[in-house]
Amino acid sequence: MFSKKISNISPSFTIGISTKVKELKNSGIDILNLSIGEPDFLTPENAKNAAIEAIHNNITKYDAAAGNKEFRKAIIDKLKKENNLEYDIDQIVISNGAKHAITNTLIALLNPEDEVIIPKPYWVSYPEMVKLTGGVPIFVDTKKENNFKLTKEELIKSITNKTKAIFITNPSNPTGAVYTKEELIEIANICVENKIFILADEIYERILYVDNFTSIASLSKDIYNYTITINGLSKSAAMTGWRLGYTACRKDLAKIISSIQGHLVSHPCTVSQAAGKEALISCTNDTKKMLEGYTKRRNLAIKMFNKIDEIDIIQPDGAFYIFMDISKIKKNVNFKDSFSIEVCNVLLDKFKLALVPGIAFGNDDFLRMSYAADINDVEEGINRIAKYIETVKK
Repeated sequence: MFSKKISNISPSFTIGISTKVKELKNSGIDILNLSIGEPDFLTPENAKNAAIEAIHNNITKYDAAAGNKEFRKAIIDKLKKENNLEYDIDQIVISNGAKHAITNTLIALLNPEDEVIIPKPYWVSYPEMVKLTGGVPIFVDTKKENNFKLTKEELIKSITNKTKAIFITNPSNPTGAVYTKEELIEIANICVENKIFILADEIYERILYVDNFTSIASLSKDIYNYTITINGLSKSAAMTGWRLGYTACRKDLAKIISSIQGHLVSHPCTVSQAAGKEALISCTNDTKKMLEGYTKRRNLAIKMFNKIDEIDIIQPDGAFYIFMDISKIKKNVNFKDSFSIEVCNVLLDKFKLALVPGIAFGNDDFLRMSYAADINDVEEGINRIAKYIETVKK
């Protein structure tokens, strides 16, 4: 009766956890929620005021399918200044969040049964987006000792005559790992040689604790032509609810993406775009202050986890997550289907702490904790994890 594509779609673990946490809180149970990938900071005042001004100035009518011209110009300026990338205005398409930008791109690229390479661990929505747009997700195992970053050798083994695209998330969600320029060049050159499009998800690029961030599209002209840069303001400017993302890519593909968006949703919200433009233009200091807060929490989390012998973590060089290996306690945990789900259920039910099971990202031996929260909550959350570990050890 319904579309066959729907039968292959899995529910979002992160949304499911958030829903359960809200239900528990509504019933009067106090839950410490370190599961959600959302900044705990508020949208900068300048951005909010720009939206209010847009409403009063009646910026509430239809606009261009690819997005407001002035906002696209601001994105072009940002990409040139921060990422060493040159784009014309008809190469930028603003969408309703980075998820929408990715979906538009997949619709534009994929024919039925085209394969999309997804390195593990991966952001939870990538596989479902690929399946919904008619493609086939191809998962590639990466190694913990390399901070789960894809290598040239792992990529080569995964390529077939059906490979159409690959996701490279940099910095990574869930690990926080950041690729070096040299690592990206090796991967990107193989993609160019095999005519594989690169979906460069760089949504966390401004939340960085090292100085070596490189935008993939900046590596060479050939790589530029095969790269779709995906970004937005949800993470860097604490604008998750405003739903603003964008793609930057070569002109022929951008034209197709814009056409698809025009038919599906017309264009992004005009009021949100006014806020987004202002965020890019005048809210850099707000972003820096947010980064200072994340840095303090990150350093605290690393220090505390290093004292828990049963847990290994991937050192986060970007984003705001700790991806923790809990496999050392696996033999002491009774579970039926998923080890990480069982641990998360116990942490939620008995320790009132919400984390995300690693199986959501393709690795059942791990949990993800967000430190986009008050530093005292981060400290308390890790203390509760340590207490759980002690109960399992007994």
